[in-house]
Amino acid sequence: MCAKILADCSPFVNLFYVRVELALSPTISLGIFSDSDDHERQERRDAVANRQLILETAHDLFAQHGVAAVSMADIAGAAHVGKGTLYRRFTNKGELCLALMDEQMRMFQERMLNQMRVESAENTPYLDQLAHFLDALVYFVDIHIPLLYEAAQLAPSLESAAQRPHFWQYMTVRGLLESAARAGELRADLDIEFSAEALLAPVNAQVFRYQRQILGFSLERISAGLRTFVAGVAIAA
Repeated sequence: MCAKILADCSPFVNLFYVRVELALSPTISLGIFSDSDDHERQERRDAVANRQLILETAHDLFAQHGVAAVSMADIAGAAHVGKGTLYRRFTNKGELCLALMDEQMRMFQERMLNQMRVESAENTPYLDQLAHFLDALVYFVDIHIPLLYEAAQLAPSLESAAQRPHFWQYMTVRGLLESAARAGELRADLDIEFSAEALLAPVNAQVFRYQRQILGFSLERISAGLRTFVAGVAIAA
């Protein structure tokens, strides 16, 4: 087994994105592997196949009935796997939803990092970059709110902040605020750590769903409100 670590570090935000890809390395058969080695390899293949089957089944059921209407028992039944098999792969529905979001989150991160590289090369102020990031995040959350809302239920049970679904968003916002402070764009008395949390509060999946479904806020209204917050932390011209 070999591990390939790909790190994408931005020079202008205190953010890193690391992806570890595991792949079986080529082996030459010398006729010395025992039956137990073959059995273990088969178990690993079965585990990968079961995980993919569960994810595909959940995706189809969520598309047909909605995320909230589908239970873990429904997923196990439709996938024709035991509940034990399901819960060994995913301890709850939030974890499963987070796994379904993995590719979309990765693509969004890469798109945002590429955008910020371009904007930094063009000397775009960091607070403007922050406003652009938050605007894109509003629309991303809106598209994926059913899965993100369910995944958000997982956050209180996670041991560290780094494990939480929104941690990379927090690091991006905090990194841009720190860069803005170094560039003299922020008020000197600004609490950056608190401000990063406060700016992300409206796009927390639970708060966001309440704003959209109960209060009836439009995406434009939420985005405009966040831009106002960003403008409010800027140093007076």
